[in-house]
Amino acid sequence: MRYARRAATILALAALVATSACSVEDDPGSSSSDASAKCGSGKDFLIGMSQANNAEPYRQVMNDDVSNAAKSVPGFKVVVSDAAQDNSKQVADVENFLSQGINLLIISPNEAKPLTAVVKKAYDQGIPVIVLDRKVEGDAYTAFIGGDNVAIGRAAGEYYAKTLLPQGGKVVEISGLPGSTPAAERAQGFREGIASNPKIEIVASQTAEWLREKGQSVMDAMLKATPDIDAVYAHNDPMAEGAYLAAKAAGKETAIKFTGIDALPVPSGGIKAVEQGRLQATFQYATGGREAIDLAKKILVDCAKDVPKTTTLGTMQITKENAAEVYTTLGGKQ
Repeated sequence: MRYARRAATILALAALVATSACSVEDDPGSSSSDASAKCGSGKDFLIGMSQANNAEPYRQVMNDDVSNAAKSVPGFKVVVSDAAQDNSKQVADVENFLSQGINLLIISPNEAKPLTAVVKKAYDQGIPVIVLDRKVEGDAYTAFIGGDNVAIGRAAGEYYAKTLLPQGGKVVEISGLPGSTPAAERAQGFREGIASNPKIEIVASQTAEWLREKGQSVMDAMLKATPDIDAVYAHNDPMAEGAYLAAKAAGKETAIKFTGIDALPVPSGGIKAVEQGRLQATFQYATGGREAIDLAKKILVDCAKDVPKTTTLGTMQITKENAAEVYTTLGGKQ
């Protein structure tokens, strides 16, 4: 009987995939699994939020978005863990959440491959898993929410090709953490975007692991190796700001153009850096925190049996012309 039920489930899944490629139903980690018996209104739910690190401003805003959105859902309690960019610690954090009996896991993986197995473990135990921002390998999770990093990188590349460096120039790339999907995808997309302008040359690419201070030290070394840099493509705004500081120390901040990604609507974020003239542009990368809680509510409170497998968040280009307006529109903090 056990195998018959499993076969029936597989057939049901196959039929669903044939009719809808963007949703899942009756999978191990969905609301129709063991979690369905515990869902419903008027109940208390413990949500584990496993964060890759708390050092990046983007991740601090993500944590705030998750926690603040959860406050509006009666019965939701969110516990946040900080992996501090350590894959082993993040695995241990998730294991600890499982031992606490969480009702749902939200995880933003430090790197894809090292976190895949523990995410699958939670999912196979019938715990709904929302993967946020960075992906894991395979599809053993309930839902993924994040931006299209290839598209964001491509948009940045097209901006360079058509607007920032239409006559061409030497670009250095300061990339995110190796092994994280956004770093690989933002690099890929950028190269696709600049392909239409063969006069643009990427002369160096080095990781700064998403961190401002490392962006500064990496840029300092790049300036010494390649003094005639025209522009810096950084995979996030803090690294772009770090690169700007290094250029300023060398007296080259006005000769080099800087762009980033994230566009956080906070005083220390990329939108303000554009508005104040340190960055020429940034590209929005929404945290997905509010969307994750909305989906958690559908699963845990509304007992939804069919939720989107993938939710792709939108983006926009922010330049000096629209920075102030976008900051206000996104609810920017003064």
